[in-house]
Amino acid sequence: MTDYQTPNPIPPPPTYMQTSTLAIVSLVAGILGWTLIPTLGSIVAIITGYMAKNEIRKSAGRISGDGLATAGLILGWLNIALALIGICIAALAIAGVVTLPVCFLPFSNQLR
Repeated sequence: MTDYQTPNPIPPPPTYMQTSTLAIVSLVAGILGWTLIPTLGSIVAIITGYMAKNEIRKSAGRISGDGLATAGLILGWLNIALALIGICIAALAIAGVVTLPVCFLPFSNQLR
């Protein structure tokens, strides 16, 4: 007698990982923070990025998108950091601590 096994006629359905919607929102908001809605987009990217990372960590491998959330966080934090640096330089320039010589080039003929 042979040990013949009949093949399973219906293969099991493939398992697809769901991408976190919050991670996608974080990436899109991070991109919008650099283009259309500068400060608000960055803040939304940071908040939803951390929410997405938390959701992905708690899902035990059922939800993907960690890279998207990380990219949104990086875009958001970089935009906020550059905005704060710009505000600090502008405040120092207004206070007279830092001079911006490029701003005064059109008026250089009047100084002689």
